[in-house]
Amino acid sequence: MSMTTAGIVFVVSLAVAMILVHRPLGDYMYRVYTGARDTAAERVVYRALGVRSGAEQRWSVYARSLLAFSVISILVVYGLQRVQEHLILNAGMAAVPDHIAWNTAISFVTNTNWQAYSGESTMGHLVQMAALAVQNFVSAAVGMAVAIALVRGFARNRAETVGNFWVDLVRGSLRILLPIAFAGAIVLVAGGVIQNLASAHELTTLTGGTQHITGGPVASQEVIKELGTNGGGFYNVNSAHPFENPTTWTNWFEIFLILLIPFALPRTFGRMVGQVRQGYAILAVMATLAVASIVLTNVFEIGGHATVPQAVGAALEGKDVRFGVSNSATFAAATTLTSTGAVNSFHDSFTPLGGMMTLFNMMLGEVAPGGVGAGLYGMLVLAVITVFVAGLMVGRTPEYLGKKIGAREMKLASLYFLVTPVLVLTGTAVAMGNAEGRAAMLNSGPHGFSEILYAFTSASNNNGSAFGGVTVNTPWYDVALGLCMVLGRFLPIIFVLALAGSLAAQAPVPVSAGTLPTHRPQFVGLVVGVTVVLVALTFLPALALGPLAEGIS
Repeated sequence: MSMTTAGIVFVVSLAVAMILVHRPLGDYMYRVYTGARDTAAERVVYRALGVRSGAEQRWSVYARSLLAFSVISILVVYGLQRVQEHLILNAGMAAVPDHIAWNTAISFVTNTNWQAYSGESTMGHLVQMAALAVQNFVSAAVGMAVAIALVRGFARNRAETVGNFWVDLVRGSLRILLPIAFAGAIVLVAGGVIQNLASAHELTTLTGGTQHITGGPVASQEVIKELGTNGGGFYNVNSAHPFENPTTWTNWFEIFLILLIPFALPRTFGRMVGQVRQGYAILAVMATLAVASIVLTNVFEIGGHATVPQAVGAALEGKDVRFGVSNSATFAAATTLTSTGAVNSFHDSFTPLGGMMTLFNMMLGEVAPGGVGAGLYGMLVLAVITVFVAGLMVGRTPEYLGKKIGAREMKLASLYFLVTPVLVLTGTAVAMGNAEGRAAMLNSGPHGFSEILYAFTSASNNNGSAFGGVTVNTPWYDVALGLCMVLGRFLPIIFVLALAGSLAAQAPVPVSAGTLPTHRPQFVGLVVGVTVVLVALTFLPALALGPLAEGIS
């Protein structure tokens, strides 16, 4: 079987798996978030938090609860790192330096999981489990909660509330993420992923090697990071490490986990608004963008349009021979189309145009299908912008799902869209404008610029992956990228929740002859077009200075 044929089979089998799980998982999540009954475990958590599960919140209270939880989480994760040497299960690790601890705490709480350190030589077992792995769950559950709050905004009429943050957080963690992670960890252990608390000496003996390796709960952390679309791995080389991703089928399974919840959430959305076909329209937009990206990334990498790949016959630099070019390209596309950031190859070694695709995927806003929850609410904001553009074309007040899109709604949607470009372009400009920022580049010229651009794009979009050629474990980069992560996460969330509150308070608008149908292929194509055009207009100059310039040089 040729590499191209194998790659096609790999992608098609993933698509079939997504189709099979879309409906049952989407319906299950609908029942989780709309059910009236709490489980016994949830009632225990609510009592501990002092929360009344039946009490709903205005969007502003919902936002304050979310921000309070996140601030406390940052302080806890930061504190555990700073006192690590005094903790049990520290694996002999010293306290984490303040700037790295700050960056890591921000990173994991914002669901970015950018790692400016080598995991196996920096973090002990307790910090990996009690701080980082816990955030793999709850930070993903926060994104899901925000998405569900926005969907309630569309579904409710003349309502003052959008749900209860604490209920959404607990249900998402205990009923959705935890059960799937438990089952997924068993599958990965069966596939050869390590799950233990062995010492470096014990693991070295077991593998017959002489290298210094740190053992740990790799299987559980691996499935949590993929399921929660997080990039942080136990090992520095992430999913390229054979302890984290041993075989081609575990590679397939990890991509499946990355895409699982984001591709099922549109079904949940359709059920909650009472129009399943609206969910299918959103899913179609996500799938169209995803398929186009995966195909183009594979074409650029298999074609090897660069000097060295053409000389040796394949773009194999930075790729594991266990996976090959195509499976590595598919993993790269999946991880940047979502807010995962996990990698099984070295994106810095991709061809110029293949590397550009990983950048472009993140610049789309990671909405195809995007992060857990974040992808859905990002796509719904783009749908709001699209109906406004369509309304301008026909001279009619835009409507979406029976709600008028007025000045307030468009301001919030516009602010949401502008946050990330401002952070990415400003951060890149500041880094390129000072000596410390430029000194971190491994390469000069367009590729070096691409490394910096990728770092700020990844941080601002809460992705977590990196080109890898830029040295970011310095105080300047740890602070700068940490600021991008925290602003890139919470400013959009505030705008989304404000939009949810505004929509929920509206009275329904009856459908008329002039209402734009938002469930048909024409609307799907319009959303795809608006998304691509907005991103192209915003980021094309930066891409022209980096990967495009490198590709034609």
